[in-house]
Amino acid sequence: MATTFDLILTGGTVVNHGGEGRRDIGVKAGLIARIGDLGQASAGETIDCAGLHILPGVVDSQVHFREPGLEHKEDLETGSRAAVLGGVTAVFEMPNTNPLTTSEAALADKVRRATGRMHCDFAFWVGGTRDNAGDVGELERLPGAAGIKVFMGSSTGDLLVEDDEGVASILRNTRRRSAFHSEDEFRLRERLGERIEGDPSSHPVWRDEIAALRCTQRLVRIARQTRARIHVLHISTAEEIVFLEQHKDVATCEATPHHLTLTADDYARLGTLIQMNPPVRAARHRDGLWHGISQGIVDVLGSDHAPHTLAEKAKPYPASPSGMTGVQTLVPIMLDHVNAGRLTLQRFVDLSSHGPQRIFGMARKGRIAAGYDADFTIVDMKRRETITNAQAGSKAGWTPYDGRQVTGWPVGTIVRGMRVMWEGEIVAPGQGRAVEFSEALPA
Repeated sequence: MATTFDLILTGGTVVNHGGEGRRDIGVKAGLIARIGDLGQASAGETIDCAGLHILPGVVDSQVHFREPGLEHKEDLETGSRAAVLGGVTAVFEMPNTNPLTTSEAALADKVRRATGRMHCDFAFWVGGTRDNAGDVGELERLPGAAGIKVFMGSSTGDLLVEDDEGVASILRNTRRRSAFHSEDEFRLRERLGERIEGDPSSHPVWRDEIAALRCTQRLVRIARQTRARIHVLHISTAEEIVFLEQHKDVATCEATPHHLTLTADDYARLGTLIQMNPPVRAARHRDGLWHGISQGIVDVLGSDHAPHTLAEKAKPYPASPSGMTGVQTLVPIMLDHVNAGRLTLQRFVDLSSHGPQRIFGMARKGRIAAGYDADFTIVDMKRRETITNAQAGSKAGWTPYDGRQVTGWPVGTIVRGMRVMWEGEIVAPGQGRAVEFSEALPA
């Protein structure tokens, strides 16, 4: 008797632990049930993926969706709309909202707001502070928690823990891998005078490579002293890649598409639209990050999607806020790099799916394998498109890549067996759920 599935993806090139090859995928009850030739099987829905690549669902482990408190920039629904339009099936959202996500109640509120409303699945980073340092071991294991996030350099929000003892007090109490914004606040304060009014190209002069490297060196030292695992977000310097190569036992790290794509030369054209913390830097740092990609030093990609309105970004530097959109463009920008020969498609899958599963311990996500959630990013590797502001799902309504032509495009987003985006259209209401993690599964 023929096997019956809820959904079959047929005729696509699957990229998974078996390499790249033409395989069908059968889905039952939101899980991957079979991989192989399913020509004799039947299903409630069949999607013809001939000519397309089926990737494990892309995970963006660093986004700022601004809710609660800053919904004029973004909210959980619009941010997740941008995510699935870009082929992203799960996001980890950051704690610098208002109120800050630093307590059990604040985390539970975000999970409540997101459940059944976000278009993708989700987890929320909990901010580590001096006040909650004794509680982080419990907070990081709560439902919906991605882990603990600490800001060692001032950015958007009020979560700064700049001193070694403050960081150590948090790491002594963590058991999961904690994430860090690594810029040395003491050096940033010393160099405030390096900012030039009206000149965003002075941003990387102020927040220089020494501020980044010095903080990452301090962070690794503290992690060793406290026997903790750390994850360094948005690496932006060649020197940090060289340093972290020697410390992969305790430290994983993330690269962003903008640090891999843009350089300081782009300030002349884009101005404050590419003002970020840490900054977009000179081309040698971009090249150093690509070395980190090629050598396997970089573990994951994250967009650091951090939207502001165009009116806010139009303020003269340094009154302009740091942050840009990115969750919707992560996949097409990186697929364009794949087509340009800068990394393989399998390496992209490792950075965007396998890597997050491996270092954060997501349960049943990040792989195309039997028993895993049926999360898929379906892409056309040959399709040429131009990224435009008009495509933006984000409430902010703009992208620094407006007008950029790319080769490689997300055409479908499937979350737990449900088709949520197809050919640039949202085709299902929000049904997002909290991601589960192996180190925090309920008893």
